[in-house]
Amino acid sequence: MRSHRWLTLAALLVISGLAQAQQSPLAWHPESGRLAIASDISYLLESGSPIGLSTLIALPESEWSGAEAGSISMGYTDRVHWFRVDINSQSEEPVTSYLQISYPVLDRVDIYQVRDGETLHHSRVGNKQHFSERPINHRHFVIPLTLAPSGTDRLYFRVQTNSAMQLPLTLWDPVSFYDEEQNQMLFEGVYYGIALVMILYHLFVFRALRERMYLFYTGYIIAMPLFVASLSGLAFQYLWPYSTWWNDQAIMFALNGVVFFGLLFTRDFLDIKRDTYPLINGAMVVLIAAAGLQALSTLFIPYEKVVISTILLAVIISIFQLGIGLLRMYHGNAAARYFTFAFMSFLAGGIILALSKFTILPRNLFTENATQVGSAMGIILLSVALADRLNREKRAAFVAQQEALEQERLARHAQAETLRVEQEANSQLEMRVRERTDELERVNMQLKALSSHDDLTGLKNRRAFDEIFQTLAINAYRHRLSLAVMVLDIDHFKSFNDNYGHLVGDEALKMVAGLIHQSVTRPGDLAARFG
Repeated sequence: MRSHRWLTLAALLVISGLAQAQQSPLAWHPESGRLAIASDISYLLESGSPIGLSTLIALPESEWSGAEAGSISMGYTDRVHWFRVDINSQSEEPVTSYLQISYPVLDRVDIYQVRDGETLHHSRVGNKQHFSERPINHRHFVIPLTLAPSGTDRLYFRVQTNSAMQLPLTLWDPVSFYDEEQNQMLFEGVYYGIALVMILYHLFVFRALRERMYLFYTGYIIAMPLFVASLSGLAFQYLWPYSTWWNDQAIMFALNGVVFFGLLFTRDFLDIKRDTYPLINGAMVVLIAAAGLQALSTLFIPYEKVVISTILLAVIISIFQLGIGLLRMYHGNAAARYFTFAFMSFLAGGIILALSKFTILPRNLFTENATQVGSAMGIILLSVALADRLNREKRAAFVAQQEALEQERLARHAQAETLRVEQEANSQLEMRVRERTDELERVNMQLKALSSHDDLTGLKNRRAFDEIFQTLAINAYRHRLSLAVMVLDIDHFKSFNDNYGHLVGDEALKMVAGLIHQSVTRPGDLAARFG
């Protein structure tokens, strides 16, 4: 009885497995505009030699496995995958629809349209072909298909790639496709416009300030949009449409550039120095070197050999940068707040994208645009952080300048006061010197007068007479002029002086000298006492 129950359970599991392998056709209503093909998809892995389409068509249903509903994501693998899906057109007439594979880094994709066992259409796309070989000029793989009215077409996809094995499929009405494309290009234009403005702005700031931090940040916001553009197919469409090798390598090169310049910027922006944070600084130097070597290695090593290590390194370094931002914010660094929120945005976008590549998260519109949205928010927040830092530096410089001006004003006031005191002292000194000089001149004149006049009579003495007479004699001789010398003597003065005394004699001399002096009135005449 128990064995009967086990047999019944086994039979139910087999039946359920076969039922799961059976897939129902997806109903396509062109008037609805779009159909996201995310369910009723089965897949098969090639093992050994390639499988031909006819062999594939003849395979029993049990060979096929049902893909997880909501996404087709098999992670990183180099094995060839076959996918199939049935489309039932609900239109009453043949319609042309666009099949979009919105993962443009797949290497080779063969699309077969089969109806009633007959191959109606075959297209080959992939980033190993030149962009001009695509059936429709678009960053993603877009294949036009003609679907019969009220019929079921089976689509087979043979996918071979070194990137993540993802196959996001959407069926579009052409009008709806181009309407959506306009909206998407508007979004892309806003994103790359923000990046371009930030690049130019920080280049000008670097040129003005000559601080390498702004150059590192410019390198960072060049590498980030380049990574996004390479991953989304825009770079292949507009920058290198004929370089299939570089189209693969550019993704990893740009991602390593993001990590490399991001670390350099973080180190300067958060002031991580050897003397203050020796361990963190040493770890950053090692990680910077690792990112730089990883970026250079992408120029020589194939994509598939560096993709996993690059993604892991990017995630580890992003978490490390976030931790540094939190640490510096804890230590009171004002700029670390903006930095932390910015890297939370970057990190969230990067982790969501990485998890979708490793099939931990499903691939959808949110996970595919998470890096773009997160990087745009991060770029804006970091630019705000740099602007805030620049404003704080300006305020600090202004305060320092005001303090310097105040010190200069005080110094000038002290200098002016010193100069005023010095000028006053000089003026007083000059006045005293002048007074002293005048006094000395008066004394000298008095001395000169005393030395040239007779003390008793007040007339010029013999010494003055000798000097003046010599001058007058030379002048008379030179100009042939007459010079008269009158010598007067008081008769019997000695007897008079002896009889009446020296005082009376002196008075007599003074009286005679006064009479003579009154008689000498012409300029140049001289009265002197010779004896």
